[in-house]
Amino acid sequence: MTAAAPRLVVDLDSGVPPWRQVRDQLLGLIAAGHLTVGAQLPTIRQLATDLGLAAGTVARAYRELETAGVLHTARRRGTLVAAIPAAQSQTALATLAADYATRARALGADLDTALAACRAAYTHQEHRQ
Repeated sequence: MTAAAPRLVVDLDSGVPPWRQVRDQLLGLIAAGHLTVGAQLPTIRQLATDLGLAAGTVARAYRELETAGVLHTARRRGTLVAAIPAAQSQTALATLAADYATRARALGADLDTALAACRAAYTHQEHRQ
């Protein structure tokens, strides 16, 4: 990931397994175009160190993404972003939505409040770009 790319953040108190947070955030960065096809990712060891996670945790996230065709690992070139099928981005979006709904409910938010917060965040992101 380049220095300009958004950083991954893992919340160990979220209830979502760390490997899944890494996987979902990488999918989000790829779908949003922050990581383009051919972009080289940090090594498993480097990303694990940066995030304060075990290497096996990051390895699982990379493996899941490689199995899904999102990443490709080449011995000499490292792990690269591969083309992401539209179905993958829909799956990633559904996963993110489910996580958001779970967390919003845990905070006691009803559907209208959760949707309003999502709309506000989405609009805020559009204005920042």
